[in-house]
Amino acid sequence: MPDTYLTTSRQPLMVLLLVLLLSCAAIADESFIIGVDTHLMNKNTTSAKALQMLEAAGVDSVRDDAYWSSAEPRRGLMRIEPAWQAYLSKAQEHHLRPLLVLGYGSPFYDNYAKPRVPAVRQAFGNYVQFVTRQLTDSVDFYEIWNEWDKENPVDPAFARDYSLLVEESVRRIRTNERPMVVLAGAVTSQGMDLGFADRLIESGILEHVDGLSLHPYVHCRYEERHTPERWIAWLRWLNADLRTLAARPVPLYLTEMGWPSNDGNCGVSEQLQSAYLARSFFLAQTLPDIKGLWWNGLLNEGADRHDPEQNFGLLNQDLSVKPAYLTLKAISPTLHGFRYDAEKSRETESQFLLRFAKGSEQILVGWTTGLERPIKVEASSVLGGNVKYIDTVKPQDGLIDSGIPWSCNEGRCSAQVPITEFPKIITLGTRPALFALP
Repeated sequence: MPDTYLTTSRQPLMVLLLVLLLSCAAIADESFIIGVDTHLMNKNTTSAKALQMLEAAGVDSVRDDAYWSSAEPRRGLMRIEPAWQAYLSKAQEHHLRPLLVLGYGSPFYDNYAKPRVPAVRQAFGNYVQFVTRQLTDSVDFYEIWNEWDKENPVDPAFARDYSLLVEESVRRIRTNERPMVVLAGAVTSQGMDLGFADRLIESGILEHVDGLSLHPYVHCRYEERHTPERWIAWLRWLNADLRTLAARPVPLYLTEMGWPSNDGNCGVSEQLQSAYLARSFFLAQTLPDIKGLWWNGLLNEGADRHDPEQNFGLLNQDLSVKPAYLTLKAISPTLHGFRYDAEKSRETESQFLLRFAKGSEQILVGWTTGLERPIKVEASSVLGGNVKYIDTVKPQDGLIDSGIPWSCNEGRCSAQVPITEFPKIITLGTRPALFALP
């Protein structure tokens, strides 16, 4: 009797422990992805140094283009470009998970037309199947077409044709033995506003792919949507709309996003670009359905200081670093290692105080969209000495002693810390084990 009782009473506990372990494993597998669009795979110049710099900055994934026209240089003849193999090999060497875009049309099938008729869809499917089989051990993510909606974001037939293309393409990709993450959409900001993303959800596209990809640029919008804070408010609204349509969570992958550091219209300074990068990455983590963000792009595309398209990069063309690169390198350990704590975070119209935890270790990421102001920071435990933080206005300095002393009274410590538009990552110490986040 006692032995039987003990055996049966342990079973629910063992099941509970197993569920907890599996949940922890799922959380680990779904860690936020830091990505960068590189635009290097189709160039003959070596990408080794640039990819090495991305690894050093803590980047997880690189996104590039697997052009249909390159994979099929003659009608019916398929090949993998040597430059692709070299790029993917280097990416793997530097622990960067590739995301490749499948698309862009072919001169042999309706002169680069979108695959909207059966014969062109069949040809596109052949290309998709060839590329994904040849690169099965080299690529982790695929995205089907790029910004299909740009031509016509309002026509329901246009969305239906894309959904059909996705369904047929995914069927080809899933024949590979190695599982791959397949994304669809690459929806532009205009497409999001005009309902293209909604129509994809309504078409049942989520039954075929692992997530919806978005390109939520706001840099050329009117002023109130130009900042990262207005940007995340818009994405939260969009996310709620998509969840309602799908009747379930919708995994979102922001496969292109950024602010250009150009002079004049639509641009910001290089310093402000770096602040916007930090704020957008931290804010993206406040929305659980966002699984990753790929910054566009790695390099400035040209030397024209007035052209936004030439000034999105983390690096200059000669690989010299811009402030945005140094900022990404400084914040990536936090983005990787810490989980957002919504309950203890606070947002107002101009002040953002986001709490993150790694086990018992606590940090506060704080900034303001207005003038510099002091905030009261409370430690998670009794701390001696001065407040320590990473200040993204000088990210290369790393964790610094601020010179601001902790004031402790009856077991609680606090300090007045000034915040600016450049986020500070403030160390708060450790919470008692009983209250630590898992």
